[in-house]
Amino acid sequence: MRDIKIAAAQFESRDADKQYNLGRIEALARRAVEEGAEIVSFHEGCITGYTFVETLSRDELAELAEPVPEGPSTQRLIELSRELGVPLLAGLIESDGDRLYNTYVAVAPEGFVARHRKLHAFVSKHLSWGDELAVFELCGVRCGVLICYDNNLVENPRIMALKGAEVIFAPHVTCGLPSPMPGRGKIDRDLWENRHRDPVPLRMEFDGPKGREWLLRWLPTRAYENGLYYVFTNPVGVDHDTIKTGGAMVIDPFGEIIAESRALGDDVVVGLCTPEKIELSGGRRYIKARRPELYGPLAEPLPPGQEPEVNPGWRMGREMQNEE
Repeated sequence: MRDIKIAAAQFESRDADKQYNLGRIEALARRAVEEGAEIVSFHEGCITGYTFVETLSRDELAELAEPVPEGPSTQRLIELSRELGVPLLAGLIESDGDRLYNTYVAVAPEGFVARHRKLHAFVSKHLSWGDELAVFELCGVRCGVLICYDNNLVENPRIMALKGAEVIFAPHVTCGLPSPMPGRGKIDRDLWENRHRDPVPLRMEFDGPKGREWLLRWLPTRAYENGLYYVFTNPVGVDHDTIKTGGAMVIDPFGEIIAESRALGDDVVVGLCTPEKIELSGGRRYIKARRPELYGPLAEPLPPGQEPEVNPGWRMGREMQNEE
C-alpha cells in the first residue's frame, strides 16, 4: 500500500432515475477530485435506487437491470473515470443471463476492474446471491467490497484481510429502519423536509441510535479487528418510504474515523490512508495469532435441507409493528 486519498460520498438518490443519479455521481466525483481524492466511492444501488426494489416484480426488476460491464451505466462510469483520471465505485442491479444481482462495480481510467455481487441479498426474492470474496488492485492498493449485510458476518472481512485486502469498501443503504433494537426505528419525513428551517431535531435522529450511534457500535470494529481501512457509504434523505442518515466515513485500522460527513444532504469526504497504520494495527497482530486448527466448525457445511437465512432487523421490526 501507499499513501492514498479515498473519498466516500453520500447523496439522495432517486428511484429508477439512472440519469439523475449518474449526474449526482459525476458532480460529487468532480468535487472529490478537486479535494485531492484518488479513488471515489458511492453507496449501494446508487445508480438504480435501492429500497423501492422490494416493490418490483421480476419483470420490472429485469427491466431496471443492466449487464456488467457492457451496460450503459458501467460504460458511463468508465468514461467519467477516464475524464477525471481516478477509479470510481458505484452500485446497480446487474443482469447476467436469467439471474439478477445487487452488484457494486469498480472502474478505472483504463476500463472495468472488478465487481462484487452481494453475498446476502434480501431486498427482493428475485435477486441471486454472489459467491465470491474477491480482492483486486486500485492505484496500488489491495481492495475488497462488502455490500451492507455482507459486513454483518465477521467471517467476510476476515477472509478478505487474509487475502491481502488493505481497504474494504462498504457501500450501504441503512439506518432509519424499523427494528426490535432499543431506540431504533424510522425517521419522520417531516423532519427531513424541514431540515433547513429547523435542523436540530433531524440531527438528533441522525446522531442517535437510528443512525450514527448504531453504526459506531460495530462498524469501526470491522476495521480494527482486521487491521485495514473501511470506506463506508450510505444514501442521505428520502429512500422510498424511509429517511436515510448518510454519514459517509473513512475509518482507519485502529478503528478511528479519519473523515466523516455530518451534512444533512449530499456530500463527499476525503480521508488520507497510509500504510504504517496497517503495519502497526492490533488487527494484523491478531491475525498472526490465529489457531486455525481450532476453527473447523466455521467451515462445516450446513445440515442437509438447511439453507442460509437472512432475516434483517427491519423486517423483524415491521412484523412486530404489524402484530400491534
